[in-house]
Amino acid sequence: MAKEETMCTQLQQWSPVKETAGGPSVPPQVGYCFHSPKKHPWRPIMGYEEIEVTPMPSQPITNTMVDPCYTPAGMAAEPLRFPNLVTGFDRSPEHAARAALYTRYTQYEWNQNTIKNYNESDAKRNFSERVRNDIMRVLRETDEIGTQGQRDSGRRIGERITDTTFWRNEVSIEMERLVATCEKLSDTRRQLERAIAGIEGPLHIVQECLYHREKRQGLEQVHDTVEQSLLKEVALLRECQDKFRSMLEKVRQQSKNCRATQHELETDMRNKEYALGIDSMCHQLNNFSKGLQYYAGIERYDPTVCDAARWAAASAATLQRSQSERAKAMQMLSDTENLISVSATQIWDQWSNTNSAFTRRIAETIEIKNKLQLHLHKIQQEIFDVEKTLALLNKAIEDKLQPLKVAHTRLQARTNRPHLEKCRDEAQNRLVQETCDLQQAMETVRARLATAEGTHQSLLGVRAGLEAELRNKAATLFIDRDQCMGLRRGYPVTAAIKP
Repeated sequence: MAKEETMCTQLQQWSPVKETAGGPSVPPQVGYCFHSPKKHPWRPIMGYEEIEVTPMPSQPITNTMVDPCYTPAGMAAEPLRFPNLVTGFDRSPEHAARAALYTRYTQYEWNQNTIKNYNESDAKRNFSERVRNDIMRVLRETDEIGTQGQRDSGRRIGERITDTTFWRNEVSIEMERLVATCEKLSDTRRQLERAIAGIEGPLHIVQECLYHREKRQGLEQVHDTVEQSLLKEVALLRECQDKFRSMLEKVRQQSKNCRATQHELETDMRNKEYALGIDSMCHQLNNFSKGLQYYAGIERYDPTVCDAARWAAASAATLQRSQSERAKAMQMLSDTENLISVSATQIWDQWSNTNSAFTRRIAETIEIKNKLQLHLHKIQQEIFDVEKTLALLNKAIEDKLQPLKVAHTRLQARTNRPHLEKCRDEAQNRLVQETCDLQQAMETVRARLATAEGTHQSLLGVRAGLEAELRNKAATLFIDRDQCMGLRRGYPVTAAIKP
């Protein structure tokens, strides 16, 4: 190190530039800025200094000024000249002699330089051997790292394929079950729609029966058990229809939820199949596969959005939501079937009760009508007898008119007797008594005739009332038996609600 510093000092003392009397030789040093902290065997010490630079004169530099012989004294930068014993001796003999003296070395320095070269060669050769061994070790380690990493990555990708296949199969099975449940919901929805539409028929029939029964006349417009049963049947049909509509809305909402869950399952299965295809392709790649490329910085790019635990939890949550919606759908299917069955049973029971009430009412009306007809027949017979009696009374009155005329004629004729011949004898008394008896008998007969005529008129009124009642009963029977029961017998109420 000291020898190098001495040589650098000697080299620095030599200057190929021609010294001038008036110009500066070396620029003054301002500060030391950089120096290599460690000596390198393959390069000398490096560094630079800060020096004070004298500004160049403000005149153009020409080719003549570049030559040292023509350079002015005030110019700070002069051309660099390397030591040359030939040219330098001609220009500066003093410097050439000094350079020749300083470039000579001793024998010891020459031997030491040779030993140094030997030692440096051995050191470099040993260092190179160590470097080669370390490189071979690193190569083996890196090869093992690459092989082991590729093997572990392939195994992990295979495990990932297994997990993805498992969840894909689970999602596929669940989706098949959900699709079957959605189809059942669609069938149930159509069944509810048919039930709602089917109730309109029985409801229309019941309302028609009520409208027909409003046509009854007189006292036949009674709030009987048939009308009560019809009103109860109307309320039951409307209540069942409202229940069916409410259940239909629930089924439609559940169908929407199941379709949304089915869309999630389809999206999840489609994503899993896509990822499974990518992982299968990656699992089949090796060092001899085609299409392998470098993607700089790909290891620093992280496109993942979750870890494996969250992925499995998301898949399990999707399946759980599907199972929950499917359980709700199955419960709704059971509730719907139970509702339809119970409603059909209630409607059929009420329909049968109403028909039974109609049957009892019709039988009662027929019985009353038969009794009325019997009474009408009796009234007719009585009217006929009364009319015969009236005829007899009239004839009796007519029969007593001639004897009365005879008695009156006799009395009139006896009034023409002269003077004392007009005595009240037995004949006169008997004629008077006869006349009075005939008149009293006629008055009695006339009174009985009036009574018979009143009875006849009352019997005629009763007959008219009975005939009106019979007409009302016949109209009621026609409404209940022909119109109402004709509608109710010909309509299958159970088939309209529960197929």
